[in-house]
Amino acid sequence: MSDEKQRYIHQREASIRDYYRRLAPDYAQWLTRRGYYYACKSDLLRRLVPSPGRVLEIGCGLGQNLAALAPEYGLGVDLSPETVEAARHLHPASEYPHLEFRCLSALDCTQIEGPFDTILLVNSTTEIADLVRAFEVIRGLCGPQTRIVQVSYNYFLAPLLKLAARLGLAPNHPVQNWLTGQDLAHIADLGGLDEVRRGYALVMPLYVPGLSAFINRFFPLFPLTRYASILYYTVMRPVLPPVREPQPSVTVCVPCKNEEGNIEGLVQRIPVMGSATEIIFVDDCSTDTTAAEIRKQIDLHSERNIRMVPGPGQGKGAACRAGFAEAKNDILMILDADMTVMPEDLPGFYEALTSGKGEMINGSRLVYPMEEQAMRFLNVLGNKMFAALFSFLLSQPIKDTLCGTKVCWRRDYHKLLEAREHFGGIDRWGDYDWLFGAARHNLKIVEYPVLYRERASGETKMTKRMHNALIMLRMCWAAFRRLRT
Repeated sequence: MSDEKQRYIHQREASIRDYYRRLAPDYAQWLTRRGYYYACKSDLLRRLVPSPGRVLEIGCGLGQNLAALAPEYGLGVDLSPETVEAARHLHPASEYPHLEFRCLSALDCTQIEGPFDTILLVNSTTEIADLVRAFEVIRGLCGPQTRIVQVSYNYFLAPLLKLAARLGLAPNHPVQNWLTGQDLAHIADLGGLDEVRRGYALVMPLYVPGLSAFINRFFPLFPLTRYASILYYTVMRPVLPPVREPQPSVTVCVPCKNEEGNIEGLVQRIPVMGSATEIIFVDDCSTDTTAAEIRKQIDLHSERNIRMVPGPGQGKGAACRAGFAEAKNDILMILDADMTVMPEDLPGFYEALTSGKGEMINGSRLVYPMEEQAMRFLNVLGNKMFAALFSFLLSQPIKDTLCGTKVCWRRDYHKLLEAREHFGGIDRWGDYDWLFGAARHNLKIVEYPVLYRERASGETKMTKRMHNALIMLRMCWAAFRRLRT
């Protein structure tokens, strides 16, 4: 960095320190005077970070955000020594042994030893003098599963927020970087970070019984009213290099219910992927010869790692959970036994995951033309309707929610199981547990287009369309309550 740029950055940081030095005597009073605003911001952070782990907050202020998250370990850094001292006073080690506060700038965080599970930037991106360099520093403090949560003032409300500060209704923060969401995503990309989701929060920062809760719950959700929100948030992840050596191993779980005619073809067509591939057939209380056919193929193909696991007979989702409970390998894949999604597409899912493009790869049957009898018209219509609804609920674009082929890292699978419990265990298919879990824990969902064909043998299990639609509507309501309000 040139001497001239270094001097400029030091000048910017000195002016910010001076501002917070003057604010320090009154800073704690703002937490009390604007208690509803800070409580809403804490609720937002808890929703965005359900499992904080080890947390670093850059621009920690008085430490209220760290305290609200109650992390396993929390380190708050701030430019202002007076602010850091006040944070230590409000959160003494005797009561908060898991919290620590240090006086550091964002650009000096190279002195900190990572990695952290969560990195917070709450109302601090507006004050950082060199955001690209700051994001590069943050990238160095990330592990593969780190999530960076950024909360800032809404660019579109800049004039109103400045007016509120002049009227004494809000602190007159030294804000220099008024960034649009696109600006922030572009700068983060330059610094080695990838946006996972974005959104708006908090239209009404003052408490009015009944009215504030209603407005703040619903207005940030819809295209026009969300721009009245005071806060804009993004969740980001580090851009990781592709995993090449050692190659991750794979478990392919195939739930089976009366699929005797498809077992041989599945064994022949499921490709070998990565350093090792195991196939787990889950016989879900079949009434035909499915179990016998699986045992036959295990005997005929001793060169392959094939196992059979009994299913509980409670639907595809429960069958997959039974199979994955026995899984040994790094990557978990679901493949429906009907082979309407061709097994030959699985290496594409593997590459999308191991290249770092996504952390949960979801098949999409609605990109390419499908064979005439592959999916009924009403099923296609329902899939498109629910895909649009779930894209809104999950804040990530989803084209096909019920494709049977889904892939994730085994290290993330516990998050999907946790989400099932969190959302009430409504999903009988398992597809929504994966989508909800990925969204709740801010995993990057990427859709992989597949060729969708007629079932090779047997009959479709998706027959009770109205009943299934009602279950999906219940799941939408659960997602709305848990993810968006």
